[in-house]
Amino acid sequence: MQNRSVRPEESPESAHAARNVRAITTIEHAAMESRSGAERIADTIARQAGKISFVIAHAIWFFGWIAVNSGFLPAIHAFDPFPYQFLTFVVSLEAIFLSLFILISQNRSNRQADARSHLDLQINLLAEQESTKMLQMLQSLCKHHHLAIAEDVELESLIAPTKPAELLKELEARLPGDC
Repeated sequence: MQNRSVRPEESPESAHAARNVRAITTIEHAAMESRSGAERIADTIARQAGKISFVIAHAIWFFGWIAVNSGFLPAIHAFDPFPYQFLTFVVSLEAIFLSLFILISQNRSNRQADARSHLDLQINLLAEQESTKMLQMLQSLCKHHHLAIAEDVELESLIAPTKPAELLKELEARLPGDC
C-alpha cells in the first residue's frame, strides 16, 4: 500500500523531514513577525553592530575625527581639540544606546529560546509517554506469549512513568551549586 501524500521522488523519511522543516519555519516566521517595532529596530541595530563593517566604519570615523581635531588637515578647523571631549561624549552616548538595543534584542531572543525550550520539553514528555505506552504494550504481548523478557526487572523500571518534577528535584540535589 502506497502513501498517496508522499510525492514519488520523496521517501517517507524525507516527507516527514520536509513536514518538520515547514513546521519549524512557520514557527520561526511567526516569531519574527510578532516582534514589536522597537524589537525590530533593536534587532537590526544589534545585527549591524555585530558586523566587521561596523568596526571598520568606527575606526575610519575615529581616525578622521582625530585627524581633523589634531590639525593634520589644516583646511578644516578643529572643533574638538585634544583630549576630544565631544568625541568622548558622543561615543559614550553611542555605547549606552547600543548596549540598550543589544539588551532588547537579547531579551527577545531569550524569550524565543524559552518558548522553544518549553516546546522541546513538551515534545520530549509526549515522546516519553508514547514510549512508555509502547513498552507496556510490548510487555503485554510478551506475557501473552509467555516470553521470559516480560518479567525483566529493567523493563519494569522502564515501564514506570517518568515523573519530571521528581527528576528535577534529584538533579538539583546532586548537581554542584553553581549549575
